[in-house]
Amino acid sequence: MSAPVLGLRANWRQFLLLVILNAFVGAMVGLERTVLPLLAERDFGISSKAAILSFLVSFGLVKAFANLAAGGLSDRVGRKRILLIGWILGLPVAPMIIVAPSWGWVVAANVLLGLNQGLCWSMTVVMKIDLVGPARRGLAMGLNEFAGYLGVAASALATGYLAAAYASRSAPFLPGFVLAITGLLLSASLVRETTPHARVEAARATTGAAGDLRFRDVFRRVTWGDRSLFAASQAGLVNNLNDGMAWGLLPVFLFAAGLPVDRIGIVAAAYPASWGIAQILTGAASDRVGRKRMIAVGMWVQAGAILGFVLWSGFGAWLLAAVFLGLGTALVYPTLLAAVSDVAHPSWRASAVGVYRLWRDLGYAAGAVVAGLAADAFGVPAAFLLVGGLTFASGLVVILAMSETLPTVRT
Repeated sequence: MSAPVLGLRANWRQFLLLVILNAFVGAMVGLERTVLPLLAERDFGISSKAAILSFLVSFGLVKAFANLAAGGLSDRVGRKRILLIGWILGLPVAPMIIVAPSWGWVVAANVLLGLNQGLCWSMTVVMKIDLVGPARRGLAMGLNEFAGYLGVAASALATGYLAAAYASRSAPFLPGFVLAITGLLLSASLVRETTPHARVEAARATTGAAGDLRFRDVFRRVTWGDRSLFAASQAGLVNNLNDGMAWGLLPVFLFAAGLPVDRIGIVAAAYPASWGIAQILTGAASDRVGRKRMIAVGMWVQAGAILGFVLWSGFGAWLLAAVFLGLGTALVYPTLLAAVSDVAHPSWRASAVGVYRLWRDLGYAAGAVVAGLAADAFGVPAAFLLVGGLTFASGLVVILAMSETLPTVRT
């Protein structure tokens, strides 16, 4: 049996399938982007912003630790098995929200959604990295995140229109069960295991610390032992902290300002849409110009966009702020994944990506707590300003702590 061949051209069919699958993964989480925070007030009578954002705490914590488990487990039992488990866990999410008699059911559904996202999205990331090899890593991550967040955007837009057209709680969430079933069937029947590709790359690798590192050594290296990996981890955490704020508070902020639900859906969709589309360019660009500066600039663009929501008013202005928030995130998101993959040796790369994604997705929980408490104490605009300041500071940390990770670019 011949050894697997690395590269996008040699593996384009499997790569394209994984791109499509990640669009389904993104659409699962997009179901909640427009409607769910509004349901907390309308259907369950919850007024506290911190209580409303409790669903994001459960989602973020579970997704973060699912990312961590997925990386290490996939190195031992294979990528495809973890992908299938993730889809199975996603099956009950939409039905639980539809029939929920209390907000606790919604929080529990988000535990399952966090597991679904952590396992499935992690595997689509790792499997694409396995297939393409080192030369087109930024492009691979750009395409992966493009598909995922375009799925988020399409789902957020669709749920906004469904909620405006139908008074029932079930209408915006019914597509979720179809998405989970389709993702499971495609994964079971068509996806092939990519661990052999990672082994081929590991045998050729000349960069990164080789050998079977113990998990605690990988965790230490990604969290604080390596300055570049530390800078990437904190930037990922802060990026998702502001994403969690946008997810949980932006619909509430816009609704309180008098924007109808269908227009809230447009603003909520514009953010992940610009994020997803721009990643086709930003991921590939980082393969040429490097990772460090793109990450720092992206954090600062996000900070400016968050400030724009507070300083500007009106549908058009908020739509523009959402687009810029997405563009800033597009500079950051695939580039951070590529930077972590640059530094990590293929033999422990999946575990390193899992640790990075642990810290990144803990940002959802951190954002829910920080933004929720700030909004209850000082108002939603103050919460936006606080999160924008943290985002700007994170870009400074990248400039000061990170070394350029792309070997062909000097800083």
